[in-house]
Formats: sequence, C-alpha cells, structure tokens
Amino acid sequence: MTLDSLASAVAGALTVDDFAGPARARMDPGVWDFLAGGAGQERTLRANVEAFERTWLRPRVLTGAGLPVTETRILGRTWAAPMGVAPMAYHTLAAPEGEVATARATGPAGVPLVVSTFAGRTFEDIAAVASPCWLQVYCFRDRKTTRRLIERAESAGFEALVLTVDAPRLGRRLRDLRNDFRLPAGIAPANLTGDGFASPTGHALAEFDPSLDWSVVAWLRSVSSLPLLLKGILTARDALGALDAGVDGIVVSNHGGRQLDGAPATLEALPEVVAAVAGACPVLVDGGVRRGADILAALALGADAAFLGRPVLHALAAGEERGVARLLRIVTDELVDAMALTGIGSPREAGPDLVHGGAFRRTPVSRSEPEGE
Repeated sequence: MTLDSLASAVAGALTVDDFAGPARARMDPGVWDFLAGGAGQERTLRANVEAFERTWLRPRVLTGAGLPVTETRILGRTWAAPMGVAPMAYHTLAAPEGEVATARATGPAGVPLVVSTFAGRTFEDIAAVASPCWLQVYCFRDRKTTRRLIERAESAGFEALVLTVDAPRLGRRLRDLRNDFRLPAGIAPANLTGDGFASPTGHALAEFDPSLDWSVVAWLRSVSSLPLLLKGILTARDALGALDAGVDGIVVSNHGGRQLDGAPATLEALPEVVAAVAGACPVLVDGGVRRGADILAALALGADAAFLGRPVLHALAAGEERGVARLLRIVTDELVDAMALTGIGSPREAGPDLVHGGAFRRTPVSRSEPEGE
C-alpha cells in the first residue's frame, strides 16, 4: 500500500478491525506472526476475543442518565476513559518511532501507556512526550538489572510498576518457531544491554528468574515507592495472595494468549478475581478487547478499566501516531455509544445486571475456604 492509501485507510477507519489489513500490508510476514501469534494451538488467544463475543449487554431505558461521562479515577490519577494501552514489546516493529509515537497519542487522549521492559525506545524518550506512563517489569535473575530499570523509569516520571508474574519462562510460540523468527536489524531492547539480552527474539530467555515467589513484592517495595500492580492473575487464590502481599492493583491477564495455551479467557476469569478482591484494590483486565462495548462489559463484570493490546500495534503500523490517536478515538466513541444506549452515566454505574451470557458469573470467595480445583 502507498503512503497515501495508508493515510486514507487510517482516516476512514471506523472500527478497530479496520487497522489490521493496512498494518499487515506494511509488515514482513514473520513480524506479523510475532505480533499476532500466541502460544501452542492458540486456544487461549482465540478465547480472549470469543469471550467478549459471547457476552451481551442488557439495555436499561428511561434512566435519565444524560450524556455519559467516561472519566474514571485509578491510583490517584484521573483517566479520560477507563482504558489504557497494555505492555507490548518492540513497538518499533510496527513503526520507526515505536513507543514514542504511541505515547504521542496516549498522552493527549488522557489514558495510560504501560511500557514494556523490552521497549524499542528508551524510557526517557517515551516519558518526555506522554503521561501517565507505567513500567511493565520482568524480574531478572540479576536483581541489579531490574533495580536499574525501575530507577531509570521512576526518574523519567513513570507513575507505577506492573510486575508480570506469568512468565517464569516464555510460552511455546509455534508461529515464531516455524518462521525461525529473528528480530530485524536495528530492532533491540533499548533499555537493556549486555550479552544476556541478545537472544534472537530480543527476550532474555536465560535471564528470567523462574523461582520468583511472593517475596518479590517486598523486594520491589524496597526498591521503589511507586504503586505496584501484579499482571497475570487469573484465579481467586492468586488474587488473595496478591492482597496479602500488599499490592496496589491487579491486572487480570493471560499475556495475550502467549504463555499457557489453555488458560482461561481473561473476561471469563475476571468475575472470580473481582469477587476475591472485593474492592480492596483496582482490578484491571487485558486480552481480547476490540471495541468500546467490550470495555463496558469488563466494567460491568467488575473491572476498573480495560487495556488494548494488539490493535494498538496495528494502528501504529497503519498510521503511526495518527493511527493510534484514531484508534483511541474510535474506542472511546464506541464506549460512549454503549453507555448511552444501556442507560449508564459513568463507569462506576456499570454492574453485573448489565450483562448476560458468556463470562457472566460471580461466585463469592471466602479466605477461609480453599479454591476448588
């Protein structure tokens, strides 16, 4: 596609899906598979989207709600909408400016960008153009490396840490194995140096700490005073463990279907985690979000906000900063539509009576009773 046709495609986009075709046209097939693929037979990857497809909104009429307000407040900061951009490595695979271009869109949109440890641009460059930014943290065997990353991000103005807890090792991603995928020349983890971070995909396979336990929360507290969220929680048991460890928030996530193939869809896991947390901290969710109505469904099932993942990279590849800005505008407009047409005036008004089917279930969880297998 020519640059003119790509610009036209971005300007004419009306849904999140409209960015995928132009993005794929600009990418090497191996890069597309690296970004789009999941682990194993990709059951969990598909389930994330299908869970939203099976969940229906139940309109309420004559509520007098007026024009919906999308603002929400999480961890002391007001967001323009209950959504953000999930951590994803190497935005530079989608566009030369990578995370900097993404940040130029999220900043004016008033929503957070969670920056991957394996970002393709430096923390300082990203934070210079947008706020709020959060740092997604992998805890490496060499804790000094992790500490340096956190200190740099905090000095740059990042506002929270998001520890990924579902990656003692990387999932078996068959598309990458079949393609013998290697990062293209010039793409590298901009905030990491040394031979240990020079694997073909840029991920520090031998450097991840597979023996992490709940004590890592206390260690991170000793390193930084930033709010700490755990990303990768899918069960009530682990949600309660996170609360006992003293975290500030939870992200219900299965790593976009890229770790354990066969893990539940995040929307399906969400009600169990919400019931366990019982309002003690914010609960966020990612995985499969493709429209504003999906965000409203997640709010109805107890999430405080939902994060967009792969569609952001599609928009970035299709139109760089303008593409991401257009994507965020589309999803926000869809959210306003869904709220207005279901009689919801603000995010806090969304409750379980708003949805049926699919992921709708809430089972109270007691700390005194073990979670069923």
